[in-house]
Amino acid sequence: QVQLVESGGGLVQPGGSLRLSCAASEKIFSFNAMGWYRQPPGKQREMVAIILIGGTTNYADSVKGRFTISRDYAKNTVYLQMNSLKPEDTDVYYCNARRGAMDSWGKGTLVTVSA
Repeated sequence: QVQLVESGGGLVQPGGSLRLSCAASEKIFSFNAMGWYRQPPGKQREMVAIILIGGTTNYADSVKGRFTISRDYAKNTVYLQMNSLKPEDTDVYYCNARRGAMDSWGKGTLVTVSA
């Protein structure tokens, strides 16, 4: 099973930016989709942004226009650029890779948006 390692989380003030990285142990072009998810307290894990094998991207309404997902095949890494961060973006962000019906998850990276 692929290993996914997230990095880039931390503490940032409202309005600030962070870039998350997800490094995969396998060639990422082999996955149908890769994405970022988060799990607000008391809620189910929710999709933040995904990028499909053909390059199509999809975003949660709450992050459209602020977050951008991208990938680097040479580095087998998927990124999430987060701008104009809000306190409600505070959460653990998980990287996901999907191949067929199989989902793989990283352990997550914590993003805290606070003054």
